[in-house]
Amino acid sequence: MSDSRSIKISKYLSKYLRHTPDAIGIELAPGGWVAVDKLLTACAQNKFPISRHELQLVVESSDKQRFSFDSTGTLIRANQGHSTEVDLQLEPIVPPDQLYHGTGHKSVESILETGLRKMSRHHVHLSKDIATAQIVGARHGKPVVFLVDAAAMHRADYIFYCSENGVWLVDSVPPEYLQKI
Repeated sequence: MSDSRSIKISKYLSKYLRHTPDAIGIELAPGGWVAVDKLLTACAQNKFPISRHELQLVVESSDKQRFSFDSTGTLIRANQGHSTEVDLQLEPIVPPDQLYHGTGHKSVESILETGLRKMSRHHVHLSKDIATAQIVGARHGKPVVFLVDAAAMHRADYIFYCSENGVWLVDSVPPEYLQKI
């Protein structure tokens, strides 16, 4: 499969597994899961056929691991980033002492004033390393990375989750826990 086809499939899946599943006639079960057969049928009916092999390649080869299959291989979900209502069934977990958030330079002033907010998503997304945060930030212009004092937030009873693909999630990060690096 070509890189361009893989990217198109990934973007298509992101749109419908994270944001508008009802637009192609699928419903996300608890955990964000949908039957692979139902997804493939819905894609074909909406004039974007995806083969099971292509789906498997996208899930396995995605550098960001946006999607995952359940242990049986019969269900698929987006690992995080949803704007549609879904319970990902994540368990609270103690975060590392420091986490990172990458953004574009145009957002820095607002973040310093109000902190990080989830906006239309379910959580603020944080990275465990600077390099990943820089890559994320570069998608929004000149990248800027913030250090998040996750240990202090945890002591203040903020609840953290870690998605299956290693993205750290929290409801918000007030400015007092942020340091621009």
